[in-house]
Amino acid sequence: MKLRSLLIVVAVCFLCAASNAASTLSQSQQVFLRRLAAVATERTNHTVRYDPVYIRIPYPCGDVRADTSVCTDEVIRSYRAVGIDLQKEVHEDRVQSFSAYPRKWKWISGKPDSNIDHRRVPNLMVFSQRKGESGRIYLPIVVPCSATRNHWPSRFTNT
Repeated sequence: MKLRSLLIVVAVCFLCAASNAASTLSQSQQVFLRRLAAVATERTNHTVRYDPVYIRIPYPCGDVRADTSVCTDEVIRSYRAVGIDLQKEVHEDRVQSFSAYPRKWKWISGKPDSNIDHRRVPNLMVFSQRKGESGRIYLPIVVPCSATRNHWPSRFTNT
């Protein structure tokens, strides 16, 4: 799947989250989701090349080059555009609760890494479960871009 198509999927997922949960969300959460969906939709107009390379980036508010991306970079950019730096938030949570996060054999570093941890789908999924609806961060992260069919919520599958 081309990255542009992937971005459209991300934007649609944010829109679905906003519309499906509208009756259970506060007014501020609904406004936030609408802003997030608008930003994610706008991201589909950017030309980016898929590049999963590990790169050192500034902290906080670091990003890979604007013309490169993996799916999570687009989620991160969308959240950053509405005032939430997932790099900082995920890193701080991993520092406090490192054992709560997955440690895949090829990721083993023994400590949090602010250059990459926020770009990994499993880490965003754990962060979303841990912090998703608390405080000022509302994270309806579905992260459809790398989820397999078996991990998608039923409303996103044909079954």
